Amino acid sequence: MRKKISIIGSGNVGATAAHWAATRGLGDVVLLDVVDGVPQGKALDLSQAGPVDGFSVSITGSNDYDDTAGSDVVIMTAGLARRPGMSREDLLAKNVAIVKSCIAEAVKRSPGCVLIVVTNPIDAMVHTAYKVSNLPRERVIGMAGVLDSARYRAFLAQALDVAPRDVSAMVMGIHGDNMLPLARLANVSGIPVTDLLAADEIEAIVKRTQTGGAEIVGLLKTGSAFYTPGLAAVEMAEAVLTDSRRVMPCAAFLEGEFGFSGCFLGVPVVLGDGGIKRIVEFPLTDEERTAMEDSERVVRRQMESTGI
Repeated sequence: MRKKISIIGSGNVGATAAHWAATRGLGDVVLLDVVDGVPQGKALDLSQAGPVDGFSVSITGSNDYDDTAGSDVVIMTAGLARRPGMSREDLLAKNVAIVKSCIAEAVKRSPGCVLIVVTNPIDAMVHTAYKVSNLPRERVIGMAGVLDSARYRAFLAQALDVAPRDVSAMVMGIHGDNMLPLARLANVSGIPVTDLLAADEIEAIVKRTQTGGAEIVGLLKTGSAFYTPGLAAVEMAEAVLTDSRRVMPCAAFLEGEFGFSGCFLGVPVVLGDGGIKRIVEFPLTDEERTAMEDSERVVRRQMESTGI
């Protein structure tokens, strides 16, 4: 029996996630939205790419949560997108209401699912989803670390003129200006980036990574990033659906790991069947711990603002 992935929200991120999931043949896809015709039209269009690309999964567009029943993974993308000059925090109040409603309906139909939350601000929205769903912590995951790490790796690859796939780098902490791109662990095929780039070059790349989302928002002017966020969510879903035990930086609910408890922070986790198999801990430097503490403070303010 094929796996089932439901994507809540058929905007740019949701539709792009459906595209990536279909082309990878991960399972049958349901694209759900409140706007009549939009998910149906996008699903029909994507289905017609099957003969060209070679995928054979079912792709359904729907306005009815009943069509999501029995999903193995639910990817939450619905919500308002950022506009120029708008911070992730500006989105919080409006998107809390959307996430609460969508998650309650989705989990009612798929109580055994793994939730992957993409809606911004992610750290607050994954907290909202966790509280509303009543699912165990290993089955509620925020996406941002995979996205932020992809941006970090891309910028490093450009600076070094090497293949992006050969760059290994990770971003921890909040999805926002206080995120922690780890410079000391970044490497190219095992060669430390600190041996290949000057300190000021690395610092500039770290800063660009921290504001990478805003850079795209400023260029697009009417929306935010969607190609890489959609793919990042599907990369996580694939690890869950195939039980591949991939190590990825994700927003996970911490219960003492890295010295933090009671909140979601981006940390490396092992993803497999059922969601997070374990959180991978390692010693942080004093500077890195300070950055993580800064992330925690911002996340806790966001948590309080949700009212949940």
